[in-house]
Amino acid sequence: MKTHSMLTILLSLLLAAARPMLAQTSGHINYEVVRKVDLSATRIVINGEQVKPGDPNFPTDIPDTRTFGQKVTFDDKYAKESRDAQTISIRMDSRPGPGGGGGVPRNTNFSPPFEEKIFVDLANQKTVTLLTIGKDKDAKLYRAGTPIQRTGDWQITDQTKKIAGYTCRKATVPFKKETYTVWFTTELPITYSPIRELTPESGVVLLVESSREQFRATKVNLSAIDAKEVQPSAQAQTVTTEQLADLRQKAMADFQQQMMMGERN
Repeated sequence: MKTHSMLTILLSLLLAAARPMLAQTSGHINYEVVRKVDLSATRIVINGEQVKPGDPNFPTDIPDTRTFGQKVTFDDKYAKESRDAQTISIRMDSRPGPGGGGGVPRNTNFSPPFEEKIFVDLANQKTVTLLTIGKDKDAKLYRAGTPIQRTGDWQITDQTKKIAGYTCRKATVPFKKETYTVWFTTELPITYSPIRELTPESGVVLLVESSREQFRATKVNLSAIDAKEVQPSAQAQTVTTEQLADLRQKAMADFQQQMMMGERN
């Protein structure tokens, strides 16, 4: 009788210890992202003139891929995406010729003229973007929400593999005029994908691949977080997605004009 009671108590303690772990609905997912570089968006200045791909003077030593990290912090209601520091690179290159000095190419990195934060409203399945333009007392904060539009025609297979410690199923999905390979798990407590259109009906995408980009989860950590960390500010001015794009484009145009003026001076 005494042995039975001890076993019951021990079993109860083990179940109590396991319960918080099983019920944990918050944590972090780390992704490694590899993308092909859009060279047409790269600003190359040679002897004071901008050159584009196809120009004989366009440099051949610019890497055609870019790798960076993306961290997703989540609870049961929201997820927040954080990427490695983003910069704008301007390359100054002087070649022999009229007015050219034959100098060594020089890359100058600048921070973007705005701060952008991406959140996912998991309950309502929509993306919320916060855009901050200006700094300190002149900073203005804008907010826009966009419903997640899932791509259809998922072909889910029986093929599985472990990614970051979780069993994932393989699916193929037509997207952006090619076929993407998506690996997702239903062992995590949320529904999320780093590529919004490739969000499954249920589950978390831990690997997505195409000829142009790849998101691979390298670590998943279930742990308690502060809910405020993943909730978008309610103090921001609400605008449409079109208005947000216009604000972003204007800030970038003003920044590029300032850079051009600086190069001429």
